[in-house]
Amino acid sequence: MSTRTGTTPEVQVTGLRRAISGKLLFLFILGDVLGAGIYALVGELAGEVGGAIWVPLAVALLLALLTAASYAELVTKYPRAGGAAVFAQRAFRRPLVSFLVGFSMLAAGVTSVAGLSLAFAGDYLGALVDLPALPVALVFLVAVALLNARGIKDSLRANVVMTVVEVGGLLLVVALAVVVLGRGDGDAARVVEFAPGQSAAAGVLAAAVVAFYSFVGFETSANVAEEAIDPARTYPRALFGGLAVAGVVYVLVGLAVSAAVAPATIADSTGPLLEVVRVADVGLPDWLYSLIALVAVANGALLTAIMCSRLTYGMAEEGLLPKVLSRVLPGRRTPWVAIVVTTLISMVLCLTGDLGDLAATVVLLLLVVFISTNVAVLVLRRDRVEHRHFKAPAVVPVLGVVSCVVLLTQQEADVWLRAAVLLAIGAVLYAVTRRAVPADQRARAGR
Repeated sequence: MSTRTGTTPEVQVTGLRRAISGKLLFLFILGDVLGAGIYALVGELAGEVGGAIWVPLAVALLLALLTAASYAELVTKYPRAGGAAVFAQRAFRRPLVSFLVGFSMLAAGVTSVAGLSLAFAGDYLGALVDLPALPVALVFLVAVALLNARGIKDSLRANVVMTVVEVGGLLLVVALAVVVLGRGDGDAARVVEFAPGQSAAAGVLAAAVVAFYSFVGFETSANVAEEAIDPARTYPRALFGGLAVAGVVYVLVGLAVSAAVAPATIADSTGPLLEVVRVADVGLPDWLYSLIALVAVANGALLTAIMCSRLTYGMAEEGLLPKVLSRVLPGRRTPWVAIVVTTLISMVLCLTGDLGDLAATVVLLLLVVFISTNVAVLVLRRDRVEHRHFKAPAVVPVLGVVSCVVLLTQQEADVWLRAAVLLAIGAVLYAVTRRAVPADQRARAGR
């Protein structure tokens, strides 16, 4: 890390209160990264790589850290910027490129909500009640939309509580695996066994695409940089610290699951961690752990749905999407049209694939965003600022681009098709909006 001396970011004029300390920022990022993905996708990883579940998780962590370094540089260099789309606009000055980067974030969000709805309707709910998955997923999306429309007051204290619940549920799995091994059950040797029929490298790389989904979320922290105290100092520490802690927890969970349960048992499960609870058989009822997992999944879906609707609303307000998407409920002032549209898109996406397919699509869309951000770092090296900021070694964003391209090559055709359709919809909306929005408003929006 290197910095430039001069005016520090915290004294720059801002319309928002700088109230987020380094510790709260760390918990915000940790809570964003530690989400529902790991609760549902361990089974997918076991199906790809066998017992060595922890390996693709460790690989995904390293790849995420490369792009995180680019975010650390750009966020601390431009602490008032609004994320990847703004970085793209600064670097490339191409309206369509910056729009598609922002729309990729939005498309990834609605796809993630669809995947989480399928996770909610899976084996964790099945431990409580026997209901058909797809109808439950659709009803769940309606419930999330109604809560979203009612108005949700997010607070860092609530995020801390949810983070504690999520981490507690994961560490409980690790503790139960220790119990299983301690009484002579399970098989610790499974943690270094790879799935037969393919090379270990191919299996790890394929599984890393799925594992990467468990680490996404750190990129949303760019949106709170303006409210952080001394972001040049606190943001990199919180970002790398949050990812590192999440990575350690994930690797421990991967080791615990494969040691306690045979990979074949969880390969097709949408509630794989529940299998560890059952094998441990220590008196913890299935329904209790299922509730913990369902709370994690529901919270992740709700927060992501809120982000999607607000991002849609904001883009409509800026003239980037049709103006109708900015309509709000008179009393509650929530963006009801944006909520309805994003919910309907998530419902349609539920019909196009399973949890693994949708998670891979989210990763593909975010890889497009991450490539843009890594390239933007290199382009914006020519832009000097007067305050100190984090600076990654030049090789890091280059490796970040390479890692993203490698992961893109592992995506299957149906995943590419789903992402392409979503981006094509975005391109059409962009063209329609440009025709509808007056030229002077487009100029104010920076297009």
